[in-house]
Amino acid sequence: MNLTVDVISDVICPWCYIGKRRLEKAIVAADGRHDVKVHWHPFQLNPTMPKEGISRREYRTRKFGSWARSLELDSKVIAVGESEGIYFDFDKVERTPNTVDAHRVIWLADQHGCQDAVVESLFRAYFTEGKDIGNRQTLVDVVAVAGLDRKAVEAMLNSNDAMEAISNGREISRRYQVDGVPFFIINNAIQLSGAQAPETFIDAFQLANP
Repeated sequence: MNLTVDVISDVICPWCYIGKRRLEKAIVAADGRHDVKVHWHPFQLNPTMPKEGISRREYRTRKFGSWARSLELDSKVIAVGESEGIYFDFDKVERTPNTVDAHRVIWLADQHGCQDAVVESLFRAYFTEGKDIGNRQTLVDVVAVAGLDRKAVEAMLNSNDAMEAISNGREISRRYQVDGVPFFIINNAIQLSGAQAPETFIDAFQLANP
């Protein structure tokens, strides 16, 4: 049975990383009952972010009212991440980046059949290694390791290619009234919001393709 899962996410959303891991567990648990194709679509948590990004401490303090509150929220995410085999190292993250270029690269990866690997590499680079994935050279280095041709990435980033993918992502979000991520659309029929448990995904798989 074939299933398509469209995932709306941002690469600087820790719950999107957790949601990815839980979706993967659900796919494994389905044990071959479903052939699941996953497609990633862009969502910008910070559409007005300066191109060079800003200090994460500054951004989080503005967003949550204090750095202490940010640290409290980080600790909760770290605990959940560990339960999913993800090791968030927020101390290494110095900047909150503009993610437009990262989303363009994810679109390119879909054309080359390595989208999932590139999404995983971007999450890991940002959350575990503290890399500035808004920096183009860093971005190229990260995704080249995941299987994308370095020259193809550089050529795309030096053009206006894939900007339409950003616009299409906004349209999908409007259509499904997405105001937070991760958001999952299964066979264009079932929608799930948030980093749901694997069991919830499995139930949705069955509903979408009984």
